[in-house]
Amino acid sequence: MKRIYLLFIVLIGISLSCTKDFEDFNTDKKHPVAVPGGFLFANAQKALSDQEANTNVNLNVFKLFAQYWTETTYLDESNYDIINRTIPDNNFRIYYRDILRDLKEAKMLTEAEVVAGVDATTAKANRLYVIDLMEVYCYSIMVDMFGDIPYTEALDIDNISPVYDDAFTIYKNLIERATADLTGLNADYGSFSSDDDLFFGGDVAMWKKFGATLKVRLGITIADADAALAKSTVESAYADGFAMGELCQFVYEAGSNSNPLYQDLVQSGRHDFVPANTIVDMMNNLTDPRRDKYFTLFGEVYLGGIYGESNSFSQFSHIADPIQEQTFPMTILDYTELAFYLAEAAERGFSVGGDAATWYNKGIESSILHWGGTDAEVTAYLAQANVAYATAAGNWKQKIGTQSWLASYVRGINGWNSWRRLDFPVLNLPPAPETRDGQVPKRFTYPVNEQTLNASNYTSAAAAIGGDEMDVKVFWDKN
Repeated sequence: MKRIYLLFIVLIGISLSCTKDFEDFNTDKKHPVAVPGGFLFANAQKALSDQEANTNVNLNVFKLFAQYWTETTYLDESNYDIINRTIPDNNFRIYYRDILRDLKEAKMLTEAEVVAGVDATTAKANRLYVIDLMEVYCYSIMVDMFGDIPYTEALDIDNISPVYDDAFTIYKNLIERATADLTGLNADYGSFSSDDDLFFGGDVAMWKKFGATLKVRLGITIADADAALAKSTVESAYADGFAMGELCQFVYEAGSNSNPLYQDLVQSGRHDFVPANTIVDMMNNLTDPRRDKYFTLFGEVYLGGIYGESNSFSQFSHIADPIQEQTFPMTILDYTELAFYLAEAAERGFSVGGDAATWYNKGIESSILHWGGTDAEVTAYLAQANVAYATAAGNWKQKIGTQSWLASYVRGINGWNSWRRLDFPVLNLPPAPETRDGQVPKRFTYPVNEQTLNASNYTSAAAAIGGDEMDVKVFWDKN
C-alpha cells in the first residue's frame, strides 16, 4: 500500500511538471512565430542581391537586354520573348513579395520596438530610415522596369487589386522620401547589427552616402522629364555621395550562399551564355584593359557570340573565371555609377563640382581600378583618342553613354537603363525580335496574372502609359 501511495505521488509530480512546462514543450524555438525585424531586413538585402545578380532566364534577362551576354542554344530571351517564361510575372513577384514585403514587415516590427534612452531611440530611428532607403531603391527599379506600378496601395494583404500609380508621381515621392531619410539619419549613432545589415554592417555614415548617391540617380534619371527638379535633386546630394573606391555590395559566401551566377553558370552544368559581340567588339576597338576581367580569350583574341543568334559555346570567349566564383560580390550602387551621372549632370548645366570631362575620367578610372586594373592602364586608356573626352566620337551622350554602359558590365539593369536614357551605345538587333517595332525593348510588359487578377486597374494603367507593349517608353525616356 505504501509503495502504491509513493507511486501516486510521483505521478502527480510528473503531471504537474508537464503542465508547468506545457507551453515550452509546444513552442518551436527554432522557428519563432515573431520574426525579428533585422532578420527580415537582411533577407530582403539577400533577395535583392540575388535577383540583380541572377542570369536565370526565368528571372533576370537584363544582361541580355543590355547585350553584355547572349544565348547559345535557347534564343527566345535574347530575341525579347519575355512572355513564354512569364518573366515579368516573376520579377513582379520577387520585388513585391520577397523584397518589398520583407522591408515593410521589417519596418512594422522596428516601429513596434520599445526602446529607452537616446542611443537606443536614435538607433531605432536610423534603422527605419535605412529600411526606407532600401524601399526607395526597389520601387525606383520597379518603375524603371514597368512604368506605372502599384505603389500607394501596394503590399496590403486586404487589397488584392491595388491601383497603379503614375510613374512620375512615384519618382517625385521617392525623391522626397530619400531627402527625408538623409536628413534624419544620424551617423553618430548605430542602426542594425553587422549580422542584420549585409551591405554596410550597420555603418550609418555609409548608408548616408548610399542615400545621397541614390538621390543623384533618381535626379539624373528624370532629367529629360523635369530638368528643374533633376537639377535641384542632384545638386543637393552629389557632394555627400560615395567617394572613389566606395560602393554598396553584397559579398557572397561559398556553398549554399554562393552567388547565383555561380549556380547558373557552373553548378548547373549548363553552358547557356557567352559574351555578346556587341560589347566584345566595342572593347576590342578601344583596346580596353578590362577585357581580361570580363571575358576569357578564345585562342589569342576576344570573340563574342553574335547577339540573338545560335552560338556554339566552344567557339567563342567565355565569361571570365572570377565572375563565376562562388564568392563574386554583387554591386548594388557605386562611385563609378555616380561619376558618370555627374558627368552627365555637368553637361546639362548642373553645378556638381567639376566639368564633364573630369567626372567622365573619374568614372573610367574607378571602373578600371574596381575590376583590378592599374593606374598605368587608366592613364593609357584615357590617352587614347577614341576614349579621351575631347576627341572620342560623338556628342556627350555617346561618350558618357558608351563608357557608363561598359562600366556596368554584369549589372544588366544598369546597362539597360543607361542605354534607354542616353540612346548609346548603338546595340545590335537580333534576327527575330519579339517587339512590335523590331527594336530593343523600352520596358517590361505587365505580368499576365495582372490581366486576370487585377483586370480593371491593369487596363487603366495600360491605357495611361500608351499601351502595355515593350516599345512604349517609361516617362523619363524622352528621346
